[in-house]
Amino acid sequence: MVKNILGLHLPTDPRWVDLAGISLQEILTDHAYCEQKAATSCISLIQRYASKEKLVNELSPIVTEEWGHFRMVLAELQKRGWQLGKQRKDEYVNKLLEFQRKGGDLEDRFLDQLLTMALIEARSCERFKRLSEGLNDEYLSNFYRRFMESEAGHYHLFIELAETYVDKEKVRLRWKKWLTYEAGVIQELELRGDRIH
Repeated sequence: MVKNILGLHLPTDPRWVDLAGISLQEILTDHAYCEQKAATSCISLIQRYASKEKLVNELSPIVTEEWGHFRMVLAELQKRGWQLGKQRKDEYVNKLLEFQRKGGDLEDRFLDQLLTMALIEARSCERFKRLSEGLNDEYLSNFYRRFMESEAGHYHLFIELAETYVDKEKVRLRWKKWLTYEAGVIQELELRGDRIH
């Protein structure tokens, strides 16, 4: 079960995939922007922490991969005769950003940035699993299975990077707080089928 693999405290409401199935154009558009933002977020981390060699080396190929994913989703939209719609406000990510520590210790801020990325990847992976198992469109089911496998690897990478630069016990304790907070965010947000998160 994804909950056990990823450690997420609250699984996605099963009704979400049914709503997504009737909003495929919106889901694909939102997914495309999620991939685009993942690439730019990795670029920002590389720029901000250029002295951290492992981080730079590990995230550089992720930028390429995420941008490739954006292009794949864009191609899928176009194949179906749909255009890339407008980017929407991502309430889920904005709520996560509210939990990040802003002032004080640089290491704490760095840790929270990595854990935010890990959590977004974990939740994306869980949602992609739902789509791969619940959509009536066989092609899209397989399409999302590939994304699910990729996102699971990304989630592990951000945790691993956190443990490379920050005390592992500190990472573990803060990750537990993040998981609790994220479950509250999922519970609080309106269930919408036109969003990945």
